[in-house]
Amino acid sequence: MRMRKKPNLLPRMERASAVLEREPEGLRGSWLAAFPGLRRLHLELGCGKGGFTCEAAAAAPDTLLVAVERVPDAMVVAMERAVAAGLTNVRFLDADALRLPELFAPGEVERIYINFCDPWPKKKQFKRRLTAPGFLALYRQVLRPGGEIWFKTDNLPLFDWSEETMAAAGFRLSEVTRDLHAAGPVGIMTDYEKKFYGEGKPICRLVAAI
Repeated sequence: MRMRKKPNLLPRMERASAVLEREPEGLRGSWLAAFPGLRRLHLELGCGKGGFTCEAAAAAPDTLLVAVERVPDAMVVAMERAVAAGLTNVRFLDADALRLPELFAPGEVERIYINFCDPWPKKKQFKRRLTAPGFLALYRQVLRPGGEIWFKTDNLPLFDWSEETMAAAGFRLSEVTRDLHAAGPVGIMTDYEKKFYGEGKPICRLVAAI
């Protein structure tokens, strides 16, 4: 579903610009040095409206969470939520995941969150999935040794394909489940995830480490 165009997008982004990183290329290799007191760097690819972003940042005040989002109309809502919550350890990038090696140095990132990404269900679209081999190679470039990808989706075919693809790419898989919340809510949920949980829809999750 295409997001409705937000009214006054640019003024809203400007008002929330305290959490927007306009020139991330200049921080490549020195993200944590630019944020004294923060000990680790996590990325979220496709933050949407920022429910997960803000909860995760609040739960880990010693971690810099950088949210990468290609849709400014969604990101502005996430930015406003972060500003309203007074979060100082979250930054937003209006960027494509293809640019990760331009924005982060080798070994700079400890964890990457991929939550409910577009499944791109047609066979000819598989290269656009955020768990496709091309993207996994990019993640390897920026993750530190032992770094992890935390992947969640409600799409079982995408999950099965991603599990196989990650294993074939040499990632070590753990915490693999096709019904994460079977015994009750687990961990921080995205906005979509809360809706799916309320509907009784099973959520798939895994951790992939290098």
